[in-house]
Amino acid sequence: MQERLQKIIAASGYTSRRKAEELILDGKVSVNGKIITELGTKASVNDVIIVNGVRLLKENKRYYLFYKPEKVITSMSDEKDRQVVSDFFEDIAERVFPVGRLDYDTSGALIMTNDGEFTNLITHPRHKINKTYIAKIKGPIEERHIHILRKGVIIDNSKTAPVQVKILKNKNKSNNTLVQLTIFEGKNRQIRKMFEALGYEVVKLKRVAIEDLTLEGLKIGEYRPLTIHEVKVLINKAKNGQ
Repeated sequence: MQERLQKIIAASGYTSRRKAEELILDGKVSVNGKIITELGTKASVNDVIIVNGVRLLKENKRYYLFYKPEKVITSMSDEKDRQVVSDFFEDIAERVFPVGRLDYDTSGALIMTNDGEFTNLITHPRHKINKTYIAKIKGPIEERHIHILRKGVIIDNSKTAPVQVKILKNKNKSNNTLVQLTIFEGKNRQIRKMFEALGYEVVKLKRVAIEDLTLEGLKIGEYRPLTIHEVKVLINKAKNGQ
């Protein structure tokens, strides 16, 4: 089966489809020894496709749920030599990469895969894949601010989409407030910025679920493969936009 060349490159996990198009236009992609510069060109995964001197290899698709620790970069490498998520997958034959991101100071659920098409599908905001977080807020939170969170908060000159908010019982009986939030957007440091805009400090933040995928059975730094059913459910929810 033949598909557009940029789609094959993106699905391999090499780069995004937009970047793949740029590489094609720049003459940095060849198929079976012929340099391709037209975006409409089609190819097969069985063809010899070389991008920037690197041959794309057909890999089995892999999907993992990872419990990311705090102080770990959601990236494949870091120029400051800090720990990155790929460090936890060195025993995996395939090169897997993160689906979306979690902030350096945020722990919790993160999907890792080598399926670029799946990544684009799950991370696009219009597909409304829900992510649930628990935020520990310094001090009490006013009821009026809970209503504002639910309706959306202005951050970075734009209003966030409505948020599901629930106040949880604080078992430690401290002055901190535990707030559960479910969002489908993935703006940079979104939850922290939402609380900061309302005058609150986030002491700790953890993503506890991606749709129905939870951290149950996982310890910090551990991962497990997703089942075929779990992957299909995510894909169907994304395609149906909830």
